[in-house]
Amino acid sequence: MAHRIQYKLLAPLFEYPQAGFPESVREIKEYLDGRYADAATELGRFSDLLPVADLEAMQELFTRSFDVQAATTLDVGYVLFGDDYKRGILLANLNREHRTANIDTGTELGDYIPNLLRLMAAIEDEEVLHDLAYAILGPALLEMIGEFSTERIEKRNKKYEKHYKTLIETPAVATDAVTLYQFALKSLYAVLKQDFALIESMPLQRSNDFLGSVTRENQIEETAAAQSTA
Repeated sequence: MAHRIQYKLLAPLFEYPQAGFPESVREIKEYLDGRYADAATELGRFSDLLPVADLEAMQELFTRSFDVQAATTLDVGYVLFGDDYKRGILLANLNREHRTANIDTGTELGDYIPNLLRLMAAIEDEEVLHDLAYAILGPALLEMIGEFSTERIEKRNKKYEKHYKTLIETPAVATDAVTLYQFALKSLYAVLKQDFALIESMPLQRSNDFLGSVTRENQIEETAAAQSTA
């Protein structure tokens, strides 16, 4: 895969909307058309629901999806590992790769999706690239997309109402637009699936590569659990 411009182009899709965001979405859609049919279809759904004339509403939808009382987070390491120390291992490895690729991660961490996508566009080590696709971004996207299901949203809203006694106000948009970011995530997953022939079972069978330390920790924990039940 000599050229991976698609990942750099997709990165702004998951950044806080600013003026010109609808134009960026349109440009991404134009690139996907004819190259990634399934991804283009999903992004078309996102574009159709986007309140293009209302920047504040677009920003509120982003915040509701990823920041405050959010459906999920754009930090894929947290999606996969939560606060577990394994996320720290992942971040250390990602930071090394970002430095090697001369990528400025700004105020966000190395596992933030836009930073991860720019890394995938620039990285030279094909083995690391495949680890990122199969073992990190792919599984995280499936989990993130699942968080937009009606069942999970209702469960999450009940939790917020119980603990915080309130829910953030829904932007004045079409009902379906409240969860429009699921289609952006699905579009990215479709690109990933086409590029890497992704399957939902993604084994980590490396010994000394990008994910080696995390893999070894998983194996140690699994062995310990098996021994404790023996």
